[in-house]
Amino acid sequence: MEEMNIQGLDYNTRREALLMPEYGREIQKMVDVAVALPDRDERLRCAKTIVKLMETKVPQIRENTDYQQTLWDHLYLMSHKQLDIDWPYDVSSAEKILSKPEPMPLPQNRIPLRHYGQLVRELWDKLKTMPAGEERDELARLTANQMKRDLVQWGHGSIDDEKVADDLARFTDGVIQLDLGSFSFERFVPDAEPMGKRNGKKKK
Repeated sequence: MEEMNIQGLDYNTRREALLMPEYGREIQKMVDVAVALPDRDERLRCAKTIVKLMETKVPQIRENTDYQQTLWDHLYLMSHKQLDIDWPYDVSSAEKILSKPEPMPLPQNRIPLRHYGQLVRELWDKLKTMPAGEERDELARLTANQMKRDLVQWGHGSIDDEKVADDLARFTDGVIQLDLGSFSFERFVPDAEPMGKRNGKKKK
């Protein structure tokens, strides 16, 4: 469908996209006028008036402690960095407002059995490098009990002692071998509903 060319009617589709649409097109026009003013002092007076109007357009901006800095940063950007005045605030970092945040890196340490969690993974790595002795035996005992606690809480398949012993040996590269004939696990009382099933339960 073709647009009717009616004199005095200004179509949004023909207008330049606003850099800061929250302030509206009239404020942008004022900024353009200020940039074109020949007198430097007059440009500054005009800029101060525009900033006051910008504040009324977005009154919630006052909730920020540094909102005046933000307003002048916005004015600088709306002028396409062409407004030549003695800026009352440092606007050198204003462009950071328009920059997108860097994507967060994904964790590189893949946890073989997620229900054990990162803490247990770190304990496995620690046990692999510790010298044999009472300190390593105690850490192995704590780790084994934490692993069984995790299995109980998550209700992840079999929670017998052999599974814990097998996993502990496998993920410490065979360094830790539990003697189930003499090793005694702490007693755990599982929740009425395992965590894994609880998290996946649909609300009615």
